[in-house]
Amino acid sequence: MSDKIKNVQTKIIKINRKTKETDIQLALNINGSQKISINTGIAFLDHMLEQLASHARWDLSIQNNGDLEVDDHHSVEDIAICLGDALQQSWRSQDSMQRYGQRLLPMDEALIMCAVDLSGRGIYVGELEFTRENIGGISTEMFEHFFNTLAMSALMTLHINPMYFRNNHHLVEGCFKALAYALKEALSPSVGINTTKGIL
Repeated sequence: MSDKIKNVQTKIIKINRKTKETDIQLALNINGSQKISINTGIAFLDHMLEQLASHARWDLSIQNNGDLEVDDHHSVEDIAICLGDALQQSWRSQDSMQRYGQRLLPMDEALIMCAVDLSGRGIYVGELEFTRENIGGISTEMFEHFFNTLAMSALMTLHINPMYFRNNHHLVEGCFKALAYALKEALSPSVGINTTKGIL
């Protein structure tokens, strides 16, 4: 790779967020080596975030102490806020990047399209139409809320479109994996700034 497009980001972004509802410590390195330690208090969410970090080749640590005795909403939302904040700081610290990323990802019988633009505009567009209300102790409606909150906090445009599926687990896991590869492409080095505005 030419020196002109080398862009090795080793900075670790740390986010601490403490409210009356959650206490979260998060650390992210987008050019890591898949060092992952996640404990959100929701095992299925841990699994999905591990998929995201592993396939994106991140180092990611998340520790959450949330009011799960109330429900899953506060923890899922605040984790998305923290991860989005860390992701925004990470992409803004890049000297250059592709900016756009996309992936059409098969997960057994499910097929998921995901596209991202690290644009400075927090927008989520998606329709996740589950056939179950819960998966692994988490409300299925919270996954779309997670992606929407993540997009807003990361200031990225995020489109997720399931082409088809039968298994709800595969739908969710496919979304997280497709997002991982789309972000991996968007964050990869580029030459110059990919905007005619001069700044994102």
